[in-house]
Amino acid sequence: MARVESRGRARALQALYAWDLRENQDLLRVSALIWDDLAVATDEREFATTLLRIVASDGVALDAELADVTTNWRLERIGAIERCVLRLGAAELQAGVTPPRVVLQESVRLAERFGSEQSARFVNGVLDALARRMGRLR
Repeated sequence: MARVESRGRARALQALYAWDLRENQDLLRVSALIWDDLAVATDEREFATTLLRIVASDGVALDAELADVTTNWRLERIGAIERCVLRLGAAELQAGVTPPRVVLQESVRLAERFGSEQSARFVNGVLDALARRMGRLR
C-alpha cells in the first residue's frame, strides 16, 4: 500500500483536476466536495490540503514560475493533467519540506498514472528546471 503522502498527492491531483475544469470556483471547496464523494481518509486530506492551500494562495506566482521554464509552451495550452501535476509539484517544491528528488519522482509517477509516459517525461523536465531555478537542485 502506498504511503499516506503518495495517496495525499493523488487526492490533491484529483481535486486540482476537478477545479481546473471548473471556472471561478474555490479550490478548497471543490476539494472538499470531491473528497466527500470519494470518502477520502483524514490523513490523506490533511496532506493534500497543505499542498492545495499553497496552490490557492500562491497559484499566480507558481504559474508564472512554470511559464518561465516552459518557454515553448503556454500553461493554458498544456494538457489539464500535466498542468495540474506541474502546479502540485511546484507547490511542494515551494513548501521546501519534501526533498526535491522525491517531489520530482512522485510527480512523474502521477503523470504516468493519470497521463502517459510522454506526460511523465514532460513533467520531469519542467519540474527539474523549476527546482534548479528555485535553488532546490544543483
